[in-house]
Amino acid sequence: MHLKVIVDSRERNTELLSELESAGLEISIETLPVGDYVISDRVCIERKTVGDFESSIITGRLFEQAERLGEAYERPIIIMEGDREEFRMKSAVIRGATASLYIDYDIPVIQTDGARDSAEIIRHIARHEQEQRKRSPSVKGGARSFTQSQFMERVIGNIPGVGIDTAQKLLKHFGSVQAIVGASKKELEEVKNIGPKRAKAVYELVRSKYLFDGGEDELPQARDSLTM
Repeated sequence: MHLKVIVDSRERNTELLSELESAGLEISIETLPVGDYVISDRVCIERKTVGDFESSIITGRLFEQAERLGEAYERPIIIMEGDREEFRMKSAVIRGATASLYIDYDIPVIQTDGARDSAEIIRHIARHEQEQRKRSPSVKGGARSFTQSQFMERVIGNIPGVGIDTAQKLLKHFGSVQAIVGASKKELEEVKNIGPKRAKAVYELVRSKYLFDGGEDELPQARDSLTM
């Protein structure tokens, strides 16, 4: 049985791709909605260099990506490739982010030394999933079924600067997405831990005009208010 892996078309690590081929894996290139390497219908891997990992913490993208991975796949994994000594951030920050990924998102972070080490990890995971578990790679993944309430959380939670926890607070307070959309800034601020900046971001975004032609946002102040 040939081990297979679906690789995102935007993944540029040719050294790792070469190592995977050398390890005997059959590679299929596709544009993936999330992640970099799909191993089975439940396992998707996001690969980050040490620098990528650090940058994603700074920009806040790390946990946004984690949330999307968790929504699409039952067993998401992050591979962090490189020497930890390359980090410029304090080790406590890195450990905190790694712990949060595991505790809050159920995503383990696997440290590797480089492309060859990453390829070996991917090969072992592919063998486990495809040979032992008889699971084949699937871009559609093992997408989780959401309740109506969970979909509502994601509608509000995907507003930049909000997130699922804040969305839950808003929905518990107002009772519906419609009520949140219709709330005034003052009413939004009354929700515990929302604060004026986040309230303003929600208020202005749901009232801003959709520009389908890719024009400039008519409410640049809303973008500024998202920086918490």
